[in-house]
Amino acid sequence: MPHTGTVTKPAPAPQHEELPSKHARRFGLPIATALVMGNIIGGGIFLLPASVAPFGTISLVAFGVLTVGAIALALVFGRLARRHPLTGGPYVYAREAFGDFAGFLASWSYWITTWVSNAALAVAAVGYLDVLLPLHGSRFWTIVAALTVQWLPALANLAGTRYVGAVQLVSTVLKFAPLLLVAVGGLFFFHADNLGPFRASGDSPLGAVSASAAILLFSYLGVESASVSAGEVRDPERNVGRATVLGTGLAALLYLLCTVAVFGTVAHDRLVDSSAPLSDAVNAMFGGTWGGTAVAIAAIVSMLGALNGWTLLSAQTPYAAAKDGLFPAVFTRKKRGTPTVGVLVAVTLASLLTVYNYTAGSAGVFETLVLVTTFTATVPYLLATAAQIYFLLSGQGHRVSGPRLARDMVLALAAFGFSLWLVGGAGYAAVYQGVLFLFVGVLVYAWMAARKKRTAGHTTG
Repeated sequence: MPHTGTVTKPAPAPQHEELPSKHARRFGLPIATALVMGNIIGGGIFLLPASVAPFGTISLVAFGVLTVGAIALALVFGRLARRHPLTGGPYVYAREAFGDFAGFLASWSYWITTWVSNAALAVAAVGYLDVLLPLHGSRFWTIVAALTVQWLPALANLAGTRYVGAVQLVSTVLKFAPLLLVAVGGLFFFHADNLGPFRASGDSPLGAVSASAAILLFSYLGVESASVSAGEVRDPERNVGRATVLGTGLAALLYLLCTVAVFGTVAHDRLVDSSAPLSDAVNAMFGGTWGGTAVAIAAIVSMLGALNGWTLLSAQTPYAAAKDGLFPAVFTRKKRGTPTVGVLVAVTLASLLTVYNYTAGSAGVFETLVLVTTFTATVPYLLATAAQIYFLLSGQGHRVSGPRLARDMVLALAAFGFSLWLVGGAGYAAVYQGVLFLFVGVLVYAWMAARKKRTAGHTTG
C-alpha cells in the first residue's frame, strides 16, 4: 500500500551481513519473555521497597498506576510489532510514520538509554558484590570489578545470539528463586503492624503518588525489549506481542508482591533506613544473617542478566538505523547473529562513564545521567505511541488491529499519557540534560543525512 508520508525507502540489506551460523539462533516465546522480564527487573527490585517506604503504603498506588501504564505500552508495542516485525522496535515505527528524522531521534535517544543504563547497572552490581568481597576500600579493584561486570555480558553477546538467549534464560530463572521466596514466603510472615502510615511523607495523596512514582519510573524501562529485537524472535508477529505483555505483567506482579511482602515483614521505621530491604525481609522471616549473602548473590545474577539483555539492545537499535543510512555503516557489521561493532561501542562508552564516575567522585553527576535515561527512553515511547495513533487515524488498517479501532485508540492514548508522565517524573534537571543529548544527535543526523544525499547524488549523476 502506498505511503503518504515523507519516508524514504529503506536501504537494501548490507552485503557484508553474514549467513546464519550455528552461533546465531532465533528466540522463541520463553526466551523473548525472559528478555523482557530480565531487562525490566534489573537491580531496582532489590532497592525499591526502601526507596518508596518514606512515602508510606500509598506508594503501592503508584505501583498500580505505573503497572497499568506499562501494560498499555506493552500492548501498543505488541500491536505495532505484529505488523512490523523488524529489528529496531520504536525506531522502525517512528520512521515508518513520520520519516527519517523521527526514526533517527527514536534510535539515538534509545541508544543513549541503553549504554548509560549499563553503566548504572554495573555500579549497582559492584555495590552488592562488596557484600561478598571486600572491594569498597580499593578504588582500583572496584573499577576492575565494575568493568568485569560490564564486559562479561558483552563477551556473551559477541559469542552469538545463541549464547545471549541461554544466558538470559538461566539468569532469569536463577534470580527468580530468591525473589519468589520473598514475594510468596513473606506473605506467611506478614504483620499489618509493620506497614506504618498510609501517607508517611505529609504530602497530598496526589503529591505522594507522583513523588513515589518518580522513583519507580526507571525500574519499568524495558517493556520494548522484545520489539527492539523482533528480527531475532521466531514468529515475531505472534511472539513479540505475547512476550511483551507476559514479561511486563509478570515483572509488575513480582514487583508488587515483593514490595508488599517487605512492607509487611520489616518494621516501617527500620525499612526507611534500610540499604538492603530484601535481605532484612529474609532475616526477619527466618532469622540469622544469611539473607544478606543470599540476596547479594541474587542481585548480582539479576543485574548480569539485565546487562546481558541491555547489551543486545544497545547494538540492535543502531544496527537497524545504520541499515537505513541513519547511523554510520560500521554499525551494520554482524557476526554470529550479533551486531559486533554496536556491542563494542556501547560497552566501551559505558566503561568510560563508569571509570569517570569512580575516578572523579561525581556521584551526583552520575545519578543525573541515570535520570536522563528515564527521559531519553520516553522519546522513543512517545514517538512509537504517536505512530500507532497516526496509523489508526490515517486509516492504515493493515498496520493496526482494525476491527477494534476504539480499543486500540484508548490503549495508544493511555500509553502516550503514561510516557508523558515518565517525562515529568524524570525531573527538570534530567529533562534539561536529556534535551542537550538530543541536540547532539541532531548534529549527527545532519552529518548522516548530508552523506546519504551526497551518495545518492553521485549514484544518479
